[in-house]
Amino acid sequence: MRIGTSVIGFDHPIFAGVAAHCGLVSDTHGQVNARLNTMSDDLSVHFVTQTDALLADGLHYEERIARRGLVATRDRSTHDLFNAMIWLEHTALKRAMNARQVADIARVGTKQRTRGQCALTHFDEAGAIVWLASDELLDAWNRHDWARLFAKNGSAWGERIAVTVIGHALLDYALTHGEMPVAKALAVMVDRSVIVSRNRAVHIASWASAERSIAHAIVTGRCLADPQELRPLPLAGIPGWSAGAEREDFYARAPCFRPLRPGRHYPAPLTFVFASDTHANAHGLAADRGHHADTSRSAVSRANAAVRGRRKSGFLR
Repeated sequence: MRIGTSVIGFDHPIFAGVAAHCGLVSDTHGQVNARLNTMSDDLSVHFVTQTDALLADGLHYEERIARRGLVATRDRSTHDLFNAMIWLEHTALKRAMNARQVADIARVGTKQRTRGQCALTHFDEAGAIVWLASDELLDAWNRHDWARLFAKNGSAWGERIAVTVIGHALLDYALTHGEMPVAKALAVMVDRSVIVSRNRAVHIASWASAERSIAHAIVTGRCLADPQELRPLPLAGIPGWSAGAEREDFYARAPCFRPLRPGRHYPAPLTFVFASDTHANAHGLAADRGHHADTSRSAVSRANAAVRGRRKSGFLR
């Protein structure tokens, strides 16, 4: 069953976070990587065409980013192009995920995958951050009560709940299939006033200080240690994102709105207190105010040690 519109343009809210770069999709001169590499002076990675010569270095995709600062990008691949856009807009998160991936590769090699790597890949490809200022909405989400989360509380979206799209595969799917996919989301509790001031059409394009604190939690292994931490969020239900989402019967007939699996329980959300736009504290994750993630290449060795010594917390259960 097809959900959403048949054609989704770049004016759709799902693309709000990368809107400044969407013109690259229509580039016909083969200069996409060159243009990408001029868009940020402090990115410390470069986008290069994936060729046999590049792959001859024998490095895993993630290792090549960490060691050489090179992101292999396939020609005419909108999937890889959206990945590059997310690097430009959410650099701290991408650096943190890369550090963790490389740390786990160092531990188990390239033939195996840890639970943490699975969680990182899910978030990298299909991730979203859902900012919440409502226990009621969190309860509805935890219960997969989609009609209550979306339709009955439609006015809450943009007031007590908003979303930041991180997964590049979500963007590629929306563009190529003309419908809204299901995100794998981190839930983050914040103050309502911040949601109101930052969201546009229910979407918070980026929030640098908050993302640096989440990156710190990722790189130290306290977040995204297991894919079970992530909640499904059918983007088709967000008010204004798909035709028909305002009707309660929409959630009964669309296959993406699945009931809660028996025995499935979600962990408590991250809770952040933000004193200002540049100082953030994540309770239980980043103890010192304003301590942001070190997501440079040198973070790989520290991430490796952190993962080995990771302790279970109330968030990761």
